[in-house]
Amino acid sequence: MTETNSGRVGALTAAGGAFLGAVAYVFGYATTYALTSSEIQNSGAQQLLELFTGESATWKAVGWVFYNAHFVDTEIPGLFGASRAINFVAEVEAFPTLLYVLPPVILLVSGVVVARSAGVTDAMDGAKAGASVLLGYSLLAVAGTTMFSIPVGQSATAEPDFVAAVLVAGVVYPAVFGTLGGVAASLVQSSRATISPQ
Repeated sequence: MTETNSGRVGALTAAGGAFLGAVAYVFGYATTYALTSSEIQNSGAQQLLELFTGESATWKAVGWVFYNAHFVDTEIPGLFGASRAINFVAEVEAFPTLLYVLPPVILLVSGVVVARSAGVTDAMDGAKAGASVLLGYSLLAVAGTTMFSIPVGQSATAEPDFVAAVLVAGVVYPAVFGTLGGVAASLVQSSRATISPQ
């Protein structure tokens, strides 16, 4: 493979990784919605939010839970201005702790898919391919902090902790688990290439 072709494959891999990162985020949110939305709709807190906001906030509250599954707290304004950090996955018994496994598994699989589609057999190339999911995932992780914000009163909002959402959910999770998936895929590809007959 020439250097030019290698560069083109690298660009295609990065674009595919960014796309898969965005898909991973949406799939993670959709799965969280399927697992938690009915419980959220029937909760007293949800009914209280609807009373304050005048609209159904279920889809936004599911977003909070999705960020909580990344160990990102939700900042809830208090009565006297002080906010409280809550992780609903940890505090609500009805939510399965299995939700904590969801983001890592989805990102691992995404890293595997990117590396396999690129056909990499070197661990370093696999790491780069897998890490490419970071761009798409992080962009949506940042956007989600605004999308899942709920105004409470005149000047307060309930929302995922912005700094943790950007750093932990947007950078650490896709970088670590996407990279691990890419490395694992490259090692499997390499071992298959080694044992296959020439």
